[in-house]
Amino acid sequence: LHSRLLERCAKLSDELGAGSLTGLPVIETKANDVSAYIPTNVISITDGQIFLESDLFYSGIRPAINAGISVSRVGGAAQVKAMKKVAGPLRLNLAQFRELEAFAEFGSELDAASQAQLERGRRVVEMLKQPQYEPVPVEEQVVSIYAVNEGFMDGVDMDNVRRFDNEMREFLQARHGGLMSHISDTGELPDLEELNRAITSFTETFQAE
Repeated sequence: LHSRLLERCAKLSDELGAGSLTGLPVIETKANDVSAYIPTNVISITDGQIFLESDLFYSGIRPAINAGISVSRVGGAAQVKAMKKVAGPLRLNLAQFRELEAFAEFGSELDAASQAQLERGRRVVEMLKQPQYEPVPVEEQVVSIYAVNEGFMDGVDMDNVRRFDNEMREFLQARHGGLMSHISDTGELPDLEELNRAITSFTETFQAE
């Protein structure tokens, strides 16, 4: 049934140029259960899914994307190489953070390494929050993810993470435009030593409120 519905998204005339149209089905889950009949059927048909979780939304994480359940079978092919390189560690960091967060809720004591990983995960989540109708250029996305992955935000108070990220991107665009244009023009990461120096120079001037 569901495959027939999706097949009827579009039938384009060969005489008029043919082509294809992407279907974007929207499924409502009950109690965040993606294993129910309809979600499972649609997931098996489509080339990936974005799972928006109400619990994340109401806790202030927006867009409320569950990184563990969301997956794309074509997304990597559409990403620039720089994004591929930084997105891999980001997904792993988020998954490990969710596990540690759930573990810590039981009051279990964490070792220093796990505690540091938990703190970094919180900064990753905070950095990824994005206001509605405020798209971010891909080169800025790349440097933001790179910075949080590499620990440049580890020493920043949670209340200042988003301001740090915004001001860092403004600083890099204004003072190190060549690095940013390299990403946007070639799709590749710039020289990492130069990028590290640029981000470090910003962290030294950043003033926490």
